[in-house]
Amino acid sequence: MTAQTNPEPSRPQDSAAPPPTPALHVRDRFYIGGAWVEPLGTNTLDVVNSATEEVMGRIPAGTPADAEAAIRAARTAFDAWSRTDREERAALLDRISQGLSRRQAELAVLVAQEVGTPFFPSNLIQVGLPAITFASMAEELRAYPFEERLASSLIVREPVGVVGAITPWNYPLHQIAAKVAPALAAGCTVVLKPSEVAPLNAFILAEIMDEAGVPAGVFNLVTGTGPVVGEVLAAHPDVDMVSFTGSTAAGKRVSELAARTVKRVALELGGKSPYVILDDADLTGEALVQAVASGVSGCYLNSGQTCSALTRMLVPRSRLPEVEAVVRGVVSQVRVGDPLAPGTSLGPLVSDVQRERVRGYIRKGIEEGAKLLIGGPDAPEGLERGYYVRPTVFSEVTPDMTIAREEIFGPVLVIQPYEDEEDAVRIANDTEYGLAGGVWSSDQDRALRVARRLRTGQVSVNGGAFNPVAPFGGYKQSGNGREFGRLGLEEFLEIKAIQL
Repeated sequence: MTAQTNPEPSRPQDSAAPPPTPALHVRDRFYIGGAWVEPLGTNTLDVVNSATEEVMGRIPAGTPADAEAAIRAARTAFDAWSRTDREERAALLDRISQGLSRRQAELAVLVAQEVGTPFFPSNLIQVGLPAITFASMAEELRAYPFEERLASSLIVREPVGVVGAITPWNYPLHQIAAKVAPALAAGCTVVLKPSEVAPLNAFILAEIMDEAGVPAGVFNLVTGTGPVVGEVLAAHPDVDMVSFTGSTAAGKRVSELAARTVKRVALELGGKSPYVILDDADLTGEALVQAVASGVSGCYLNSGQTCSALTRMLVPRSRLPEVEAVVRGVVSQVRVGDPLAPGTSLGPLVSDVQRERVRGYIRKGIEEGAKLLIGGPDAPEGLERGYYVRPTVFSEVTPDMTIAREEIFGPVLVIQPYEDEEDAVRIANDTEYGLAGGVWSSDQDRALRVARRLRTGQVSVNGGAFNPVAPFGGYKQSGNGREFGRLGLEEFLEIKAIQL
């Protein structure tokens, strides 16, 4: 797999029925030191089905002592694992990828229930991409130059050590793979704390890891809350690096704790990403529909619960009425409903807390005078149960409005008119974030010129597809470091110069 390819994981057809799942998923053990062990505490956490609001699972609420036990196991395993042959590590990654593919449909249903992602994109993205990540990292590992000569020195790249991986709920398995795969490839050992909101998929990954033959202590799983388990990983002196994905506020807390031991920190945080439709774009007929539909899709993916969502659509002021009309038409075709029902394109949000947060932002947009094109804070008709929010669009949004500045993390698109290219770039960059962006134009050279001016880690041009081996990460308060591909591997390596 190379950076030029954009492979597609195997998946059932759209009409394929998801496999049946148990009524309640109960997990009562952690995976530590190569074994399933009882937690040291007695408290548990419920996992709620986002479409039904019913408890679908239960996991242990880890304690600081549980986290410390996992750290000890990872520290003990590090010396031997760090000295293994690269082919041994690559072969393990391949087996993990194959294990994910074997259980792909099962995992896709589970994540659809935990997060609310409709089954088809759950199968393709939530599980298919993690399988690709483990396989692609095996290829990167086989080709990576760990040593090179520089004049009289030998430059050696070595694993950073024990890694604490703290992952989010919106793309739970995908973000786990983004951290665990390169860490294992580099020769690091890992303690994983998945989000307690969507943790069940991580237990299946641990089963796959065990079946694939991961050595004892190389991969460890402890569930619990961030303030209890996550903060131990961030602050512990035996953890050499912490890799965190989540909100910018939580990322700042992780950085503060990690600074006490001067450990390496990789952060993938929030975003408020612009989608710039340039004034030379063909804004007539089907071309306009295509440009708008690409932007709406980039905003509403995973019900807007995407850190890189293109939530700000920037359009020429002179063409605003035409764009508004097409946006209404495109959004009116979005089918909201049960993520496991055929044809659903927008599922629920992950939790009641998230639903109320998003509804609050919609109300704020109305209060601050933004023009509500479609949607609103009320539940979609017929979907009073489940954490559903109506797909919503605001227009005439000014840069000072709350909905233009803060990450909403729901299916809410804001349209911001601009006067000319300079004004578009200014508005696009007028944010504390810098994770992603998009440009749509009839002139690719001009689109690339504008893309280069956007202060953001990734930019799609004319709907360019996500590349699973391209580096992903942000500028400014969207974080630091990169995930996926070669640069993702290098995040987990130290550099040593041996003078000869």
